[in-house]
Amino acid sequence: MAKILCIETGTSACSVAIGDETGVLGVKELFDPKAHSTMLPRLISDVLTAASLTPSQIDAVAVSKGPGSYTGLRIGVSMAKGICYTSGIPLIGVCSLQAMAVGITLSNYNLPADALLCPMIDARRMEVYCALYNSQGEPVSDVRAVIVDENSFAEFLQNQKIVFFGNGSSKCKDVIKSKNAIFIDGFVPSARFMLPIALNAYKNEEFEDTAYFEPFYLKDFVATTPKNKIIPNP
Repeated sequence: MAKILCIETGTSACSVAIGDETGVLGVKELFDPKAHSTMLPRLISDVLTAASLTPSQIDAVAVSKGPGSYTGLRIGVSMAKGICYTSGIPLIGVCSLQAMAVGITLSNYNLPADALLCPMIDARRMEVYCALYNSQGEPVSDVRAVIVDENSFAEFLQNQKIVFFGNGSSKCKDVIKSKNAIFIDGFVPSARFMLPIALNAYKNEEFEDTAYFEPFYLKDFVATTPKNKIIPNP
């Protein structure tokens, strides 16, 4: 029975889980976006210990491939690649938004059976990374970056309920006014939500090329200029 290590670092949550077909065997989470690089190795060690497993017992590593935080994704993918190279095991890339869609169906929310699911990751200002999924977590639209306005998703909301969630959805509440729009607060991505997708990919041998795999950033990284510039001495 394949045991898969799942790593989610594309959001403010740094999360690690391990599981197999029986379910999640262990999970560790840290909600500090500045601690990903320093704490991820510790979380991996802790989750293996909690599941009474050794690194040699991992059959594959699944990592969130984006979209999401540029820095966070690079940290997670670099760690996943390192483990796969060292152990000679396959790498599985999981769409961050699809994992969220699966996660909302596994959480204790009373969702309309026929509603579409729209996970949203904040991309600054009024822009979000998002996609639409059905109630089984299967994609019904492409992943895209959307600048949200009053007409966003209008073609779907005319006849269909949509559940909006994730850290990008809160800024859409006052803009999307349709009666068919449902907003859920407090949902947090987790590596444990990646497990069903990763197990299916493992079964179908849908593996990434470890040497050339890169995160799905969706947008180019833009460096910001510090506000407090150093004024040179005259």
